[in-house]
Amino acid sequence: MIYFIIGLSIILDGIITNYLPFLPNSLSLLTPLLTITSLIYIYPFFRKEEKKFYLILFINLLFFHAVIFVLLGLIIKKIYKYFEITSIKIIFYIILIIVSYEFIVGSLLFIFQLVPITISKILYKIINSLILNIIWGEILYGVLFIYRKKTKRISMN
Repeated sequence: MIYFIIGLSIILDGIITNYLPFLPNSLSLLTPLLTITSLIYIYPFFRKEEKKFYLILFINLLFFHAVIFVLLGLIIKKIYKYFEITSIKIIFYIILIIVSYEFIVGSLLFIFQLVPITISKILYKIINSLILNIIWGEILYGVLFIYRKKTKRISMN
């Protein structure tokens, strides 16, 4: 189930990015970061085997994103350690993770001058990536809620 979620997220990220414009000031309100959103949901499956969780993060988008995904993994771990997970609160956690990701990426792009970027462009990317990712997060929450009821194997908290 975990590998299916990650695989589906990566495939959907790829498909959606082929059809949506990603230039600043484009009309895209559905910037996909589905793989990052999925990480929030797969963490409970790896609580006892965190090395596998970080391995999935590291393999996902080697090099540039490897460090970022590990940092996001640490944030996700802290969320699960200190906060209760509910269908409403998960939206705020998704927002926190998306904002963290976009801020880290934007900061790295600014520091190394890889792409001309400003605070307004970072804010634009954050706002435009939230809609689709919150919808995806709620879909995953519903699927995993049903899965947990059937198997009684895993708890979100």
